[in-house]
Amino acid sequence: MPKPCSVLSLDIGEKRIGIAGCDPLGISITHLPAIFRNSFEKDLIEFRKVCFDRQVKGLIIGNPLDMRGQETNQSIQCKKYGFKLAKSLKLPLAFVNEQCSTFEAKERFSLKKDKTGRIDSAAAAILLQQWLIEGPNLDDSN
Repeated sequence: MPKPCSVLSLDIGEKRIGIAGCDPLGISITHLPAIFRNSFEKDLIEFRKVCFDRQVKGLIIGNPLDMRGQETNQSIQCKKYGFKLAKSLKLPLAFVNEQCSTFEAKERFSLKKDKTGRIDSAAAAILLQQWLIEGPNLDDSN
């Protein structure tokens, strides 16, 4: 199990980035408003605000691997974005396999045809819950 701390979990998509956060003890998970993607610089401004307000100590990034656990084009893009964001924010990060998180979020939270980002943030919450249980530890070598 990783050491609990205030982290943000991100479900990175082409149009939106779902966000969930947990308290410093890793007890409660909160769905946060998704960020509608723009330029990286504008996204970074939004993330800086959230990180400052929540005193974030690390990032959890969903990594959409395929059914065999291999990287996909989307997972490569998510990792690039995650490393760039973590470096810009000077935060450690960890990647969690998000193979079915969006499908699970739709089912668990009854969010079928949502375009507001609620599905994305619910998926980020599922990733965060998975990370709190399984890890891996945050890596600050970015």
